[in-house]
Amino acid sequence: MIEMRSDTFTLPTEQMVSAMTQAVLGDDVYGEDPTANRLEELAAKSVGKPAACLMPSGTMANLAALLVHVPRGGKVLVGNESDIYLYEAGGASVCGGVVYEPIPTRPDGTLALDDLAAAFPPDPDDPQFALPGLICVENTHNRMGGRVLSQAYLAELRRFATGHGIPVHMDGARIFNAAVATGVPAEQIAAHADSIQFCLSKGLSAPIGSILAGEADFIEKARRIRKMLGGGMRQAGVFAAAGLVALTSMIDRLAEDHQRAAQLAAGLAEVDGIDVDPGSVTTNIVLFRVTANGLDDDRFLHAIKQRGLVMGEFGHGRIRAVTHRGLSAADVSAAVAIVADVVREAS
Repeated sequence: MIEMRSDTFTLPTEQMVSAMTQAVLGDDVYGEDPTANRLEELAAKSVGKPAACLMPSGTMANLAALLVHVPRGGKVLVGNESDIYLYEAGGASVCGGVVYEPIPTRPDGTLALDDLAAAFPPDPDDPQFALPGLICVENTHNRMGGRVLSQAYLAELRRFATGHGIPVHMDGARIFNAAVATGVPAEQIAAHADSIQFCLSKGLSAPIGSILAGEADFIEKARRIRKMLGGGMRQAGVFAAAGLVALTSMIDRLAEDHQRAAQLAAGLAEVDGIDVDPGSVTTNIVLFRVTANGLDDDRFLHAIKQRGLVMGEFGHGRIRAVTHRGLSAADVSAAVAIVADVVREAS
C-alpha cells in the first residue's frame, strides 16, 4: 500500500529502535529520567527557548499551552482552518473554560491583523465581553496545504500582539518543514512566539511525542497541566530516545519529502480531471480536487485504495496527500499513474 494520508504513518528508524532499547531511564514525573531531560534540553535549544516539556501528543501540548496562557472565561483567537480549532476536540473549552474565537484564515495561512483587531472588545472594562488572552498561529499550515508563514508576517503579528498585551502561541507541528523549506533556522521562526509546540512523530519519524517550549515559568506551569491531563509518563526515556534521534539526524532529510511532494504535484497537474496548483506546494502537503465527470471524492478514494494507494478527504472538496520518509520517488510515480488510471476509467 502506498500510504499518503499523513506523515504520522512514518515508522521509527532502526537507529531509533536501538536507542529506545538502550535508553537510560528514571521517573520523568519526578524529573529524574535522564533521557527525557536530555531531549527537553535539546528541544528547547532547537527552537531557541529557555525550557521545554515532553508531551505525549501535539494535542496535549497545544492544550497545555492554552490553559497556561488563558484564564477561565478568557478567549483564544485561532484561525478558523487551524488544527487547534478543528481537530483538537475543543479541549480548552472543556478543560479550561476558554472560549475559541475563530478568525478567517487567508489562503497563505495568515490571519489578517484587522480581523484579529475586530476580536477585541471596544471597551475592555465592559464585563459583558470575554477578553482575548492569546493568539494562535500554525506554521506550517496544514489546511492551507503546508504553507509556511513568512518571517515578515510573523514579526508583524508579534508587534500586534505586544501592542495588545497578549502572547502568541505557535502550533509548529511541522516547524522543521518550514525551516528546511525556507532556510530560516527554527529558532528564528519560533522567536516570534512566546510558546511553541512541535511534533516528533510526523516527518521526523519518532513513534510518539511532541514538545512544548517557552519560558521556564511557563513550562513549569505546563508540567502541572500535563500531570492533570494524565500525561505524566514515568519512564518516558523509552520514547524520548527516539526523539533525540529525530532531532539530531532526521531534520535535514525533510527536504526529500518536499521534493516528493513537488514531484507528486507536477505529475497530478498532467492528469486531465485533476485540479492542482504545483506552485502552491512548498513543503510535504499536496491538496488537489477531482474534477472528472462522474467521480466524486468518495468514489475516487475508494477506487485508488483498491489499486493500492491511500489519500485523505480534506474538506472544501479537496483531497490531501502527504509525503514522508516511507515513500520513494518510485512510489510517487506509481501514485500518479494510479490516479491517472482511475480518472481515465471514470471518464
